[in-house]
Amino acid sequence: MKVTNAGDKGQVSIGFTCRDYNLRRQPGWESNSCGYHGDDGFIYRGHGKGEAFGPTYTTGDTVGAGINYASQEFFFTKNGKLVGTVDKDIKGPLYPTVAVHGQNEKVTVNFGQQHFLFDIKTYRSEEILKQRKLFEKLPLPPNVSHWIVRSYLLHYGYQDTLSSFDAESENSSLRNPTAQENGISEQEDAYALNHRKNLRQLIRKGNIDSAFRYLRNWYPQVVQVETSAICFLLHAQRFIEHIRDNQLLDAVNYARTELNKFLKVEPFEGMLEDAIALLAYDNPAKSCVGYLLKQSQREFVADAVNAVILSTNPNTKNVESCMYSCMEKLLRQLTLCVWERRALNENQGEAFDLHREQRRWGWKTLDD
Repeated sequence: MKVTNAGDKGQVSIGFTCRDYNLRRQPGWESNSCGYHGDDGFIYRGHGKGEAFGPTYTTGDTVGAGINYASQEFFFTKNGKLVGTVDKDIKGPLYPTVAVHGQNEKVTVNFGQQHFLFDIKTYRSEEILKQRKLFEKLPLPPNVSHWIVRSYLLHYGYQDTLSSFDAESENSSLRNPTAQENGISEQEDAYALNHRKNLRQLIRKGNIDSAFRYLRNWYPQVVQVETSAICFLLHAQRFIEHIRDNQLLDAVNYARTELNKFLKVEPFEGMLEDAIALLAYDNPAKSCVGYLLKQSQREFVADAVNAVILSTNPNTKNVESCMYSCMEKLLRQLTLCVWERRALNENQGEAFDLHREQRRWGWKTLDD
């Protein structure tokens, strides 16, 4: 807000109010509102009396107001500089509000259609950095990052990478104590490690026939039900590999003999339709269903096979735990906590996106 004319009294104010606020009253004069007033520089928060807050402002000054949802604070600016913050103790949707109270008072407002005088991007970056420093101060068990990475490699059967990782570790003596202190054993993730490694390698190379053969020999119970989810994924992937190799006739024949049994199985309808649709394109890799030909689809199938093998471990207490590594469980917990926090704030503020946060914090993924 730019004050083009403070008028006779200079009683211009800016702040936030609820939906049904009395428009005859300045923000902060009544409950469910907060306002920074120009005539006295006080902050009013619906308590009847103002509190000393910042400098006064008048004709020619530019004043801003914002909400920091991360810290749950209102912040106010003057002429491009931060004046200060106050606790956001108002629940429910809020609306930016400016008020004029006397004769000849005039203001112009900017809701983002023009460049803000206050450097909001730098302020946001600084607030993110503050959060990061707080996180870095949290006490963690020694060597916990090493253990989390190791458990990920172990869970997904990256045996060769795991061996190299262990060989490069300077202080391997801390690995087991850390796992024990956290109440989690690596024994379940170590189950059938060599088998899982071999199957992952086969699927990543597109050798589905060999993967099927080894599964039937090593874990016949996994493929015993021909219409199971794992059988569908493997058969669908075999069909996709025919498409990848431009073996269209083989793909059609395979669909008739193997995919036909899944036509009326509702959970598989979407992916099955996408897979069959690959036949309709001259260049299926660049089509709307081309995602099926990416390496990530092979990884998806390999992950599913890995999980179902882990579920055959007689010592597994929770079959659902086979789906995710400890790292993924931590990230899922993080996502849920942030969603819950946002829900408590009436879903106000920036929505959480894990991939965006990974880029923001400089995290790397295996695909990087």
